[in-house]
Amino acid sequence: MTSEPRIPRAEITGVYGGLLKIAMRKMMGGVPAGAEVMWHHRAVFKDSMSFGRKSEKWHELDHNLTSFATMAAAAEIGCSFCLDLGYFMSHNKGLDEVKAREVPRWRESTVFTPLERRVMEYAVAMCHTPVTVTDEMSAALLEDLGAPGLLELTAKVGFMNSSARGNIALGIQSEHYAEACGLPPLAARSQARTEPVA
Repeated sequence: MTSEPRIPRAEITGVYGGLLKIAMRKMMGGVPAGAEVMWHHRAVFKDSMSFGRKSEKWHELDHNLTSFATMAAAAEIGCSFCLDLGYFMSHNKGLDEVKAREVPRWRESTVFTPLERRVMEYAVAMCHTPVTVTDEMSAALLEDLGAPGLLELTAKVGFMNSSARGNIALGIQSEHYAEACGLPPLAARSQARTEPVA
């Protein structure tokens, strides 16, 4: 990490804190600075973690599509922590790493299917202020994914928006998880474009 978060880190303590540190070290190889920052307000931390864990059990959307959508949102917002963690988690979950590393340049990359591109376009459009999701985008994804799938996609990207914007505001940056486990670097982010995806 190149700089410290804007809120000082807190020591994670107690029985729950001890178990949490063991789980984070097992999953990520260490305790992220963001967890230490969030420990100042344990209710916010626990509730955020709880929502994230519960959302992992949703099953209406293919996990690769979820990964690509949330990583595209993280890239659009500029959350290096979220983007790196998403890539790292794709590796840990046995998802498509080749495609995951290409997400930052999804517009130019040739590895994605038309559906994957529509999903990422929707995710990016949700990140704009104001939101730039169109009726056409939604109609195409409704046909592709069905109502439950589109709702799950929207909820996942909405949660990523909250997490990514919060991390940026707090100064929480990438901790290079992907690099630490030997993954090739993420592709360089492409320039934003507003033309619809074919």
